[in-house]
Amino acid sequence: MKIYNTQTRQKEDFTPVEPGKVKLYACGPTVYNYFHIGNARTFMFFDVVRRYFEYAGYDVTFVQNITDIDDKIIQQSIAENVPFEKVAEHYTKAFFEDTKKLGLRPTDHAPKATEYIGKMIGFIRDLEKKGFAYEADGDVYFSVDKLDNYGSLSGKKTDEQMVGARIQENKQKRNPLDFTLWKKSKPGEPTWNSPWGEGRPGWHTECVVMSRDLLGDTFDIHGGAIDLVFPHHENEQAQAYAQNGKPLSNYWMHGGFLNMSGEKMSKSLGNFFTTRDVLKKFDPEVIRLFFLSKHYRSPIDYSPELLEETKSGVANFYDALDFVDFLKIEGNKPQFGEKAQGFVDSFKAVMDDDFNTAKAVAILFDLARLIKNLDEPIEERVQYAHALVEIGSVLGFFSNLDEKLRKDDLSGKLIEMMIEYRQLFKKEKNYAMADKIRNDLNEIGIELLDTKDGTIWKSKRK
Repeated sequence: MKIYNTQTRQKEDFTPVEPGKVKLYACGPTVYNYFHIGNARTFMFFDVVRRYFEYAGYDVTFVQNITDIDDKIIQQSIAENVPFEKVAEHYTKAFFEDTKKLGLRPTDHAPKATEYIGKMIGFIRDLEKKGFAYEADGDVYFSVDKLDNYGSLSGKKTDEQMVGARIQENKQKRNPLDFTLWKKSKPGEPTWNSPWGEGRPGWHTECVVMSRDLLGDTFDIHGGAIDLVFPHHENEQAQAYAQNGKPLSNYWMHGGFLNMSGEKMSKSLGNFFTTRDVLKKFDPEVIRLFFLSKHYRSPIDYSPELLEETKSGVANFYDALDFVDFLKIEGNKPQFGEKAQGFVDSFKAVMDDDFNTAKAVAILFDLARLIKNLDEPIEERVQYAHALVEIGSVLGFFSNLDEKLRKDDLSGKLIEMMIEYRQLFKKEKNYAMADKIRNDLNEIGIELLDTKDGTIWKSKRK
């Protein structure tokens, strides 16, 4: 398996820290609002990463944090005139509700920043003792000048950062690039006691402490969206190196933006749709197919019109399974022949090449086409159907397969009866009545297909 590592800017063979196990950390939400559909793309991709590693036989520990104390949360609490804890609690609950609706599996751990304040204070004190941190009027900063390899993750040299960064003048900092480890609280803000006075930790410190506590000093994969490379992940890595001389993660994975008219979707720009609102209009599997049809590192232009077009793709998968009446054969998975196994092997190959879900989705469409090809032997079509479900399930599809394929018993019996009458009319060469039955069923959304194995029917999906 090869993974594109942001640290080295190339694909590398994946070698886990511990054989047979994968320790994965992906940055989670700051819970001051409902997360937008651009965030959902990142969350969904790492859900697939976790699923595929498990499919490949690894024991995966997946951690995603909850930032429940932050300037934005405090601002939202002021706007809503409620305690910050209430804001964080409300949007944390909403996050779990919406990720469940999206079809994301729960992570193994979802640590909250406020649960780790004590450990963060201890971590910052250690940095201070080692000479990498300094206090100024109640604030504590990380001194980037003290770390030789600062900028190694993002590839940004210190002088380039100085030129390009929009940094407000802060005379307390020894270097404008120094970042906050501990922030002195303003009147009325939530506070925690520390050796430097009342305050709260900086954002960049949270993930270092929580990830290492749950996954070890150096774990396998740290992920997030591309905008987190600098400064957030750069500053995480810097603190880890400074504290113990070890890399925080061996592989850094970053997903591309979801754009609106070519511009990054973000709450600060106001050009976003919340995932909660999108889920009111589109099935989660439609959203999943829309995202996975592009490679995770590629940008995607978003629009409701594009999601509408994606509906037919999902319907195509279920139509294919209807063709072979999959529910009747679901519990009797056949031994894959050479052709069906070839598709499974191809799926593994493209996923082993930096999780190329775009090519994996193309394989699903190829399988669906063959399942509906009546010139293919029925035995092979059944094998293709099982391959479609096996591969699709790894990508997060077909979680409600029974519900989406199940046909109402009474309706099914009536349709079967109509098909029998049609066969009788055809034997009597009363083709007008036979055609009328076909047309009437078609009017109510039932399509008949005459095959060498008999007539089958399926519901036309919208």
